[in-house]
Amino acid sequence: MREHTALSGGHGFDRVKRVRTALSGGHGFDGVNRVRTALIVLTGGHGFSRAEKGAFFVIPSRSQPSLRDKSGEESALIKPMNYSTIQIHHDSGMATLTLNRPDKRNAISFELIEDLLRGLAEVDKSPSQVLIITGAGKAFCSGMDLENLRQLTGRSPEQNREDSETMARLFRTVYDFPKPTIAAVNGAAIAGGTGLATLCDFTLAVPDVKFGYTEVRIGFVPAIVSTFLLRQVGEKHARDLLLTGRLFDAEEAHRLGLVSELVAPEKLLVRARELAAQLMESSPTSLAFTKRLLSDHARSELDTQIAAAVRENAAIRNTPDFREGIASFLDKRKPRWSTP
Repeated sequence: MREHTALSGGHGFDRVKRVRTALSGGHGFDGVNRVRTALIVLTGGHGFSRAEKGAFFVIPSRSQPSLRDKSGEESALIKPMNYSTIQIHHDSGMATLTLNRPDKRNAISFELIEDLLRGLAEVDKSPSQVLIITGAGKAFCSGMDLENLRQLTGRSPEQNREDSETMARLFRTVYDFPKPTIAAVNGAAIAGGTGLATLCDFTLAVPDVKFGYTEVRIGFVPAIVSTFLLRQVGEKHARDLLLTGRLFDAEEAHRLGLVSELVAPEKLLVRARELAAQLMESSPTSLAFTKRLLSDHARSELDTQIAAAVRENAAIRNTPDFREGIASFLDKRKPRWSTP
């Protein structure tokens, strides 16, 4: 359905751009069920500079503050999406994305992965220049959600491959994000949580944080995270962390180069914003080009390695040890592994 919005009253609207708006029909963003194309008349007088595909645009009013860029001019205001597992706050050119499942220690669920992918897309399209990722409550991200673990053993090979591809897409999106990223690690970051924390450009962590690639201890393969870890710490350190599945503290992570800086808990977000402000002093275009250059250097090799990692990640889920690992973990007992 095509809607034409005519705006008048001397506001100086002089351009028409097409905006593709996804409408959920009251069902939320988890199931977008119809798409409309709206012709929205935009004004130079309000500082709207562009209409981007897939975003919601709202004309600023006195009752609704707009996002402003460094020059103080109003930018296209993107109406925040609805999320159930994360929160996003835009302020002073910085976007803070908070994993918001404190009662579950911000464990990775299917829903959290979906929210993160949509949230990253929102920040990418927004006027914010730097992204800060942190966790609500006492943990940053404690690994896989227990309820989702129960479901994994009953999934088909096709579903297992799709799950692996989705996780790879999330990690690759963080790694290749076009704007500078800062992880403010406020608590435990385990398994996929370690991956999420260390794939940001900068990783700030409080001293008592525990990290760990614990997948082998419950019958998983740390396939996707291993691709990035090898590049970050080298093969010998990667073998140690991945094959033992041991936990390690923030100080060791700092020595290995996985953590950029250790910060006192009460100063973590303050320091993250200080670093963000420092980054914002540079040209955003130069930062974006530099990040793209760094990603391009690794792209071909990562493409090949991640494709192999997805296959291994999906394949392990068809093994008896995978099923036993999950069962023993959920039953809180020692696993009885199969004989090689």
